Amino acid sequence: MAQTLRDRVIKAAVRYIADSGPDGLSFRQIASDAGVSHQAPYHHFGDRSAIFTEIAREGFQKFTEVMSSPARRDEDSNLAVRMCERYVDFALTNKGYFRVMFRSDLCQMDESPETQRAADEAFDTLLFAVGEILGSSASIDEIRVQATAMWSVAHGLATLLIDGPLEHKIGKVSDRRTLVRGVANRMIDGITS
Repeated sequence: MAQTLRDRVIKAAVRYIADSGPDGLSFRQIASDAGVSHQAPYHHFGDRSAIFTEIAREGFQKFTEVMSSPARRDEDSNLAVRMCERYVDFALTNKGYFRVMFRSDLCQMDESPETQRAADEAFDTLLFAVGEILGSSASIDEIRVQATAMWSVAHGLATLLIDGPLEHKIGKVSDRRTLVRGVANRMIDGITS
């Protein structure tokens, strides 16, 4: 299937953001990276916010697919650990999406029902998993608090690995999976104590 102009523009923007972050992104840069005229991105997106909003929508859809897929043999059997590991893996392998998805200053979700719906579905995946972890006797408030704790830990770890000083502080991470599982297990100790 041939890639559309719109797809080329999004792909170029995601690649740029993965390498350089979102702040310096310009239509001229996107057009150059996509190999199209400098006016081409304007045919599909009115401004940077529109591109960021579409990147976030696509990112949340990909994220939901990853987070809700069946467990693989190489994954941890503990659902909380698996969710944390998948979150961090998604962030590191999809930096261009991840660096935009949670930035309300970049994408205007209140102006895009599709993007808001995709973000809500992603969060619902986490709430469902936490409901399974805590069991049927857990209240919605308990589920939300635990989901927030898990999200905070996974997001913080992913951000520290991508953009933060983590390796400068703790040394080179030679086995990311071991680190993520260790951090997730610390979080689980908080769930069970």
